[in-house]
Amino acid sequence: MDLAVQDLKHHKGRFIATVVGVGLLFGIVLAMNGIYRGVIYEGTALIKVTDPDLWVVQRYRGGPFNEESSLPEFFHYSVQSVPGVEKASPFIFYTVERMVDGENRHFSIVGYDVFGGLGGPKNIVAGRPIEQAHYEMVANVKLGAHLGDRIRLGLHTYTVVGLTNDAVDPDGDPIVYLSLHDAQEVLYQPDNEEVRNERERLLRTLSAQSWLTPGKAQKLLGPLQPDTHIINAVLVRLKPGVSRGQTAHLIEKWLYLNAYTTKEEVGLVLKGRLTNMLHQLLLFRMLLLTISVVIISLVIYMFTTEKIRSIAVMKLIGAPDRQIVRLVMEQSLLLTVSAFLFGLVLISNTYSKFPRRILLLPRDDAITFAVAVAAGILASILGLRRALKTQPAIALGG
Repeated sequence: MDLAVQDLKHHKGRFIATVVGVGLLFGIVLAMNGIYRGVIYEGTALIKVTDPDLWVVQRYRGGPFNEESSLPEFFHYSVQSVPGVEKASPFIFYTVERMVDGENRHFSIVGYDVFGGLGGPKNIVAGRPIEQAHYEMVANVKLGAHLGDRIRLGLHTYTVVGLTNDAVDPDGDPIVYLSLHDAQEVLYQPDNEEVRNERERLLRTLSAQSWLTPGKAQKLLGPLQPDTHIINAVLVRLKPGVSRGQTAHLIEKWLYLNAYTTKEEVGLVLKGRLTNMLHQLLLFRMLLLTISVVIISLVIYMFTTEKIRSIAVMKLIGAPDRQIVRLVMEQSLLLTVSAFLFGLVLISNTYSKFPRRILLLPRDDAITFAVAVAAGILASILGLRRALKTQPAIALGG
């Protein structure tokens, strides 16, 4: 007869309640592990999905995701001329907030050369890629849009022609892909009323110059209008066998720009934009795991000390110490494993309901399980030290 199992059956209600309570705590620990991994995954997903050989950005900038980077659009022709470069494509990325299906949504826009350029969506799950220079978009399924939906951005309305699940932006928000010129227009082109106000302001400023006639002032209005042909980065694909480091050095030396590999760009985001969030989440992970270890240890220790009189009876009838050790250790492992499995099953069936991605990795689950089991064994050992010192006379009320 297994004394540990029989004892748990006798106190079945308390055992189940303890498993559920501790299991909920383990579920929170596993969820925090998944949130931490999910932030890393979402924060770098777009970089890894785009994955050019080099990201060329404004000098001394870590952009386009870690900080703002602005380049004239024609700079990609200069990058294209660098030895070893097979293709150089303009790229634009920025975050907006717009009404989608009557709801205010926060998302990011990616603009790229839709006619053979780099930076477009890789995995179209419904519909097709952008095939026209204007007024078409591919949206991430997380946006909630459907094929054929028409979404107003800036001065124009865009039709959703494709859906993708490739990536989200570093904040976990969905991404919308537009042609380069459409994306530039949404970002830089003001509405008609703002254009009229700006033209009138400029005209008043120019007319105040005594050396300008009204006709010349009117002619200067056009060249003074803001330029919308601005990009955030140039994506580079190198010829086979060409060194990324050497080409990046040439770009930095000749064009006075910065060039990063995808690995370096990921590092910039993790050490810059996401660093404070990751440090805070890591701290919460450690705190929750520590609290879980303390609670499971206290529960197991209390379970053991509550059996002092029963253990004294066992000693009185001549039970060997190994049977007492087996009783305590089996109950400890049953409680720890049951609580962990309850927490694991719970989070595995609910993680998809969270607003941000919960990325559960077997390695994190295994580490958490190992720490929990180690804590349970340690608590059992501490309880056993007291249990093995129990005098049989306690069973008689001594």
